[in-house]
Amino acid sequence: MTHPPAGTPPPHDVPALRAAIERDGITSLPGLFPRPWAERLRLDFEAAFTEARGRERGTIARGPHRYYFAVHPEAVGGFADLAGHPALVELFTAMLGDDYEIVELGFDVPLPGAVHQPWHRDFPAPPESAERRLTSLAVNVTTVDVTPELGPIELAPGTHWDDGGDFEHGMFPGAGARPRYDALGGHRHPRQGDVSVRTGLAVHRGTPNVSTVARGVLILGVTARHVVTDVHQLAVRPEYLRTLPAVVRDHLRCTVVDELRPIEQRHDIEGLVMGS
Repeated sequence: MTHPPAGTPPPHDVPALRAAIERDGITSLPGLFPRPWAERLRLDFEAAFTEARGRERGTIARGPHRYYFAVHPEAVGGFADLAGHPALVELFTAMLGDDYEIVELGFDVPLPGAVHQPWHRDFPAPPESAERRLTSLAVNVTTVDVTPELGPIELAPGTHWDDGGDFEHGMFPGAGARPRYDALGGHRHPRQGDVSVRTGLAVHRGTPNVSTVARGVLILGVTARHVVTDVHQLAVRPEYLRTLPAVVRDHLRCTVVDELRPIEQRHDIEGLVMGS
């Protein structure tokens, strides 16, 4: 799989994308990839999810009927296209530095029957937040066209700069703050081929999936080099690493192994397990 030639999607104004993330906590790159590319991603997701659900610790609960599981880059045929897309590379470099690192790859999966998650951040605010500086980004790529019935993400713009000192575990706002997030929150309805980039500090939640379809979302995690993460260690085989373009290979935080082993999921977020 290769990303479409430059100019196929509308050109992206990277300074404007950065400004949107810094202002709202999220930005969108609609039509970054063609639909056939996204359809291949859907097939890769379905195969990986079937494998992960068939073994112990293959997935982690993120609430009732909602799961997350990490995968190795080789499980996603379009990994290099996504991680090496010029617009994203330019955005990562501008926001995280020339030596940014790709540290996480996985799928978030609200199944039919998934309920509201509590409002939350993905992790406590690091010290750099006090300087209004972001040190990590999450790239989200839907595997299906998202409708209101599929449980789209709901995000409260601008809340990535909230202090969060009184959040439970640094991640979950108290009950008194929730009406504000309810009022701010807005749903996202991306289509196949669309990509969004957000900070995990923006307060957000998954909404109920009342459809009959699993809404798989690929998540690519990218950080500044100095950031220490508690995420799953990516692994690649030497022959696969050699196929990656330098712009991807040089930024990939990974272990090189002769044989890939299934990832035992361990990045649990206890506050999400029961739902809201």
